[in-house]
Order: sequence, then C-alpha cells, then structure tokens
Amino acid sequence: MENISENSKNSEKAQDSEKIEEQKEKSQKEASFKEDKKNKKTDDKETSFKEDRIRNIALPYYSRQDIRKAIFSFSKNREVVPRYFEGFGKRPDALQYDSDILAFVKKGATSFHCSEELWKDSLQLSTELSEEQLNELREGWDLLIDIDSKYLDYSKTAAQLLIQALEFHQVKNIGIKFSGSKGFHIIIPWKAFPEEIHSIKTKNMFPEWARMICVYLREMIKNQLIERITDLMNKSGDEKNAERKSYVKDFEAPKQVMPDIILVSPRHLFRMPYSLHEKTSLASIVINKNEIADFKIQDANPLKVQVKNFYPSPEPEEARELLLQAIDWQKSREQQTKKEELGKETRKGKYKDIIIKDLTPNLYPPCITSILQGIKQDGRKRALFILINFFKSLKLKDEEITSKIEQWNKKNYKPLKEGYIKSQLSWHSRQKTILPPNCDKEHYKDLQVCKPDNFCKLIKNPVNYTIKKSFLLKKQSKKRKAP
Repeated sequence: MENISENSKNSEKAQDSEKIEEQKEKSQKEASFKEDKKNKKTDDKETSFKEDRIRNIALPYYSRQDIRKAIFSFSKNREVVPRYFEGFGKRPDALQYDSDILAFVKKGATSFHCSEELWKDSLQLSTELSEEQLNELREGWDLLIDIDSKYLDYSKTAAQLLIQALEFHQVKNIGIKFSGSKGFHIIIPWKAFPEEIHSIKTKNMFPEWARMICVYLREMIKNQLIERITDLMNKSGDEKNAERKSYVKDFEAPKQVMPDIILVSPRHLFRMPYSLHEKTSLASIVINKNEIADFKIQDANPLKVQVKNFYPSPEPEEARELLLQAIDWQKSREQQTKKEELGKETRKGKYKDIIIKDLTPNLYPPCITSILQGIKQDGRKRALFILINFFKSLKLKDEEITSKIEQWNKKNYKPLKEGYIKSQLSWHSRQKTILPPNCDKEHYKDLQVCKPDNFCKLIKNPVNYTIKKSFLLKKQSKKRKAP
C-alpha cells in the first residue's frame, strides 16, 4: 500500500510538473504572439504613415504640368508601368498622352517606372516572345548605372568616380539623377553607342554588353572607391563610425556601392526621372555632375523641384571607345581565367614570371611592328590599348613603356592628346597585367596590321610570339657556341 501511495504521489508530482511546463510554454507563446502582434502593428502603422504621406503628395505633385511633361517626354519608346504604393500595375503598358499620368494617379498610382530598352511598340511585349522576337522589337538600349548604398555619401563618392571613368573614355554627355532614397542613376543614351561592332548589332547585345560595361567600370573604380569610403568611414563620428565599420565588414560596402548589374536585365524597370519614391516621398530629381558633392536629401523635396533634362543629346558614337575597351577587357579577362597555352610555356606554368632581358624590335611580331610605325587611319586608341598591354605583359618598366608610347604617338597620322596618353598609362599602371587580344581577334584586321610570317603559325598571341622567338634564338645561340 505504501508503494502504491508513493507511486501515486510521484505521478501527481510529474503531472503537476508537466502542467507547469505546459503553462510556461503557453505563456511564452502568448508573449511571443503579443510581441509579433505589437511589431506588426508598428510595421503596419509605419506603412500606413508612409502610404498616407505619399498619397497626400501625389495628386498635387503630379498635377504640375512641368512634372508630367518631363515624365512623358522620357517615356518615348519605353515600357512604362505605374506603381500603386506596394504593387505594380499590369504589364506591358505605356503612356500615350501626358494626361495618362494624372489618370493613373487618380486611380492610386504613386510612382512611375520604365525600361532601359527602347521598343518599336512596347505594348507588343510578352513573356512568351523569343530572343529573336525581342531583338526584332527592340530599337536600342540606354546604359543605366544604378548606384545605391546604406549611406548617401558613399553613393555620392561612387557616382563621382564613375563620371570620371566615363569622361576618361571621352563620354561627356551624361545624365544624372537622385534615385529618391540614398542612391543615384547615371544614364548614357543609346545614340552614344555605335550601331555595330565587328558586324554585331549593338541593339541585340542587351543585356550582355551593358552588363559588361558596368563590370568593367566597377573594376576600374574599385580601388579608389575602397580608399575613399575607408577615409569617409574614419572621418565619421564615434557612433556612426562603429555602425559604418559593421556595415563594411558585414556587407562589404565598397562592393555594395558598385554599379548594380541586376538592374541591367531584360525588361527590368527603373524609377523614372521626377517620379516620387514610396519610402521617402522624395522626388527622383535630376542634378548636374558638379552638384553631386553638395547634394542634400532636402534638395529632393517635391515642393522645391525644378525640372531639368535627364536625357542629354550625345555626339554620334561618343561611347564607342568605352564599349570597345570593355569588350577588350572582358576578352582579356577570359584569357586569363582559361589559362591559355602561353602560361604553359614556362617552367612554373606561369607566363607572368618570364622576363626578356634583351628585348629588341626584331623579337616583335609583325602586327606590333606595323603598329609602331604609326596608325594611318582610325583606331589609334585601340592600338594604344594593344601596345600598353603588350609591353606591360613583357615586364617593361613604366618609364620604358612611356618612352615607347610617346615615340609611337608622334608617328600617327594625328597624334593622340598628351593628356589622354598620360591618363591611359597611369590607369593601366595600377591594374593587373592582362595580355593583348589574341591573334585571331578582329582588332588586328580592323587596324590592317595583321601580316603574319611563318612564325605566326606557331602562336596565339603577340606576346607568345616574342617569348617563343626569344627562347628559340637563345637556344640557337647556345648551339653555335657549343664545341
């Protein structure tokens, strides 16, 4: 009986313990539910506040004729889709008249977004269209560079460096606008690009070539951007400094501020100039390049907006050199990653370890010899790109390369500007060594310098020609000296 009584007591204790645990778990769930509900209310309250704020602004703002005119003017040949605070309208869509903007706003639209691509008729767009059908419908594409960061000053720094990089490539007509939050959009109009490169229609190379340019520019400014962002971080106050250091460490801020290649994709939309931004209720205003440094968030107050043109008129083929340099850079990068046959010529399997101490003009391949005699037609900048990478790959010192380039430039039918030569040499000196284009590329034929000799059949790259020829001449010399 005592055992039964003891067991019964133990059972009751166990049941009581289970009830306590159940009660604790229930209390925890209730507390968690209340917390979630509280957070949801806070989020809903914040969302409601933002929605009420922009809806109060939208109608009087878009009622302005100059705002509607600016948006409508930019919409030509583009797919345009209104956003109704949290969701987009139907696709495809377009603006037929500027009065359509106000009609959308009266239905609840808060912002307007459009395509980078220019279409013959955007209303014919469909997800079922093949690549060939899209190419037929596409008239061209603008290069739209999206810069965004958690910190506005980081975005401003990136925007300034990108504009310098574009101007370095002789691109002068550039459109810039504030995104409406903490970033900027930079645009190079379609007419700045050549219709064809190597018999390939540029309009059909979207998004490939647009992405390639963005990656090329990203690499070009990367080191300077990291230096400047680090400097900005170190100059910020104690509280901000800790937060920024965490941002740099966790999110690799310098990389995050780089041009967004995700935006460069088929039928991707971006916020139109002078459209409002749902989260901030600020306007995506256009600014001049010399206004970036002093730009403040308050400048985008919808009540203070002054309309400027976002879409400049470029010179024909103004961005040709930018595109060509990006294509050359991409091809050279691919050569490096594929470990071309050149790298296997050396004992260590690394081409970069070869240094030719007795480098003389008789070791140059025919194409380089021809280029060094001076360019008699268009193509001086491409020839410069080839020469710099040729000499740099052969480990010539910077002063030697400069001397050879200056001598070459004097022989051209029209010498390149001294400032351009210096800027190219300076930039290339800070970059990783890449090979000049392979012999089977169009560069040499376009320049009319491809005049192969018997030795050319044995190689794939001008640098390989010089290395192999130097090696064979040394071998022959040793044989002659042998008893």
